[in-house]
Amino acid sequence: MKAIKWDDREKAMKGISLVVNATPLGMTGQEPLKLSLKALPKDAVVTDIVYTPLITPLLAEAKARGNRVIDGLGMLLYQAQPGFEAWFSVKPEVTQALRDHVLGGFK
Repeated sequence: MKAIKWDDREKAMKGISLVVNATPLGMTGQEPLKLSLKALPKDAVVTDIVYTPLITPLLAEAKARGNRVIDGLGMLLYQAQPGFEAWFSVKPEVTQALRDHVLGGFK
């Protein structure tokens, strides 16, 4: 891994296998992340820690290109797990049912 200048971000897309947006850009009320995926390989994975909206503009663009995308809800659920356990002495299992239940609250 190496750091690059922000102005070189699009050139850096060539040959990488993972893009992670760990900023609030793309979240509801924020401007989208300005990042072209044109040079990104089709087999690269794109993930976003943002979970509102579940599919950010970055993920929508990646999905439209055929890249595998991972939304930020998993990050939210797994980081909540130890806090819930500390407060209630029960470690919740992160399951599809839990994911669906949390998604129901966003509607």
